[in-house]
Amino acid sequence: MHTPTMADIRRIALINNPVLRNVLITQSYYELSQIIMSRTGAAANWCTYATWASKQAGQSIRKEDLRRTLEARVDIEVLSEFQALIAMAAEMGIGSSIRTRLHALVKNSLFIRVVDKISEAVAKGNKKVFEEIGFEFARFIATCFDNAEPDLQRCDLFCREMRDGDPPDGQQYLKRAFTNYYTGFFERDEQLRLEKLLLANLEIGFHEQTRLQPEILDSLNAAFTGKETFRKEVVDFLFPPGSWLSQVRFLYLKITGKTSRLEAAIDRLIVKLQHLVRKQITACLMTLNLPHETLLLSKDLQRTYPKVLSSLSCKDLVELMEKIDTTPESLKESGAEDWADLTDRMHFITELFRCYQFDEQLYQPAFKPEQVAAMKRGEVPMRW
Repeated sequence: MHTPTMADIRRIALINNPVLRNVLITQSYYELSQIIMSRTGAAANWCTYATWASKQAGQSIRKEDLRRTLEARVDIEVLSEFQALIAMAAEMGIGSSIRTRLHALVKNSLFIRVVDKISEAVAKGNKKVFEEIGFEFARFIATCFDNAEPDLQRCDLFCREMRDGDPPDGQQYLKRAFTNYYTGFFERDEQLRLEKLLLANLEIGFHEQTRLQPEILDSLNAAFTGKETFRKEVVDFLFPPGSWLSQVRFLYLKITGKTSRLEAAIDRLIVKLQHLVRKQITACLMTLNLPHETLLLSKDLQRTYPKVLSSLSCKDLVELMEKIDTTPESLKESGAEDWADLTDRMHFITELFRCYQFDEQLYQPAFKPEQVAAMKRGEVPMRW
């Protein structure tokens, strides 16, 4: 098993191709996860979950899932706002083939722009988390991992290189997390050891999700950007700038006040499309494919807590749970209603980490050996 080094993390983070960078990030998380488990035993660490979250992010980065979803589920033809615009254009004498061409414009302008923006935001977040947290895992393994006996001074020196304060700017939660991982290596009380591992996972999760808030908002709100650009494209489509006849018609409609009705109809169509697209974006981004199941993040988890984690006694863990889990002893309302809301998001993640800490399916590799070999050569592997 390759051990990702700090140099590896920096090199991967600098790769310009977001698709290649993503698969290497995903593979690195898997390798880091396996190495951490060599000290903790078979229990998921933060990198275990990050492996599958990063692989899921790859779908959005490659623009595979969302474009297909938008085209399949946003039926422009049936929208009353679309029908009204077509009727108004016909009334104004603007071409008979407008329906098909306007439909194509929506698909090839609005949809593509939204998908591109989401791909960019997800890729940015994927890189941002990896070059910070992935780097700290590599540094932790290089600095503290091989101690046969606890050396708290060494762990403290490791933590001092991280910034004080809360996220998004401070790294206090990362300091606490790696200290809990480290002391957990030597903890003889098995119950406390496993609770410390969960605590460390949640502390990194809280730091990560706080840092990712801007990119998550950008992704979910991608449909509400570029409204003026799309509006101009529709107007230019109806009245081509290079056509003198079209421009004469536009000026006539403007003088008579009829363009205001047309522009209002265009705006109503845009608003409707934005809300429909936002709904589909949310559905896509709130899905997590694990090796053995697909989780809809808006739905309550259908699991039970592992017996060893059904009742928590670690003081620091209980205090953190009270802060980030609104139902700390129940999976009720674990589904996130609004993924853009940090509190709602952390509630789901907290329950996920607690329920799946010993799920061996998560320890599987994310890629086949031949795919790993390809990406290590700097190639994007074949579809998986």
